Amino acid sequence: MAGPTSVLFACTQNAIRSAMAEAILKHVAGSRIFVDSVGVRPDEAEPDPFAVAALKEIGIDLSRHRPKGFDDLEDDNFDLVISLSPEAQHRAVEMTRTTACDLEFWNTFDPTVVEGNRETRMVAFRQVRDMLLARIRERFDDQARERA
Repeated sequence: MAGPTSVLFACTQNAIRSAMAEAILKHVAGSRIFVDSVGVRPDEAEPDPFAVAALKEIGIDLSRHRPKGFDDLEDDNFDLVISLSPEAQHRAVEMTRTTACDLEFWNTFDPTVVEGNRETRMVAFRQVRDMLLARIRERFDDQARERA
């Protein structure tokens, strides 16, 4: 069974969860799947530094990612939209209401709610990274490359 050829990840700000998911799937599937990400309220100019550091630890560069919103999409014709926060799920339902697009909700912990020193916060970001990596590998296993 062939999987989706285009995937959109959505979260609240597109600076952490959906940005990480986009980068991970691009790393895992390469050019076999078109991958993009958005946020409901993208208010950051850059990805979160903790997200960048967490992905760097596994060899994925997130530093060039620029957060964007649903309205910034050049094309909203995706085979699959995966929302990672309740707010993004509501927006994704609206976006896909009239399209032949699959929609999945992966409620993903927001690591920014964790307070403490740098290492305590990095643990939270690593947990999100590892959960996304495992979920992406499971969901896209048939389309994944061995290198991830």
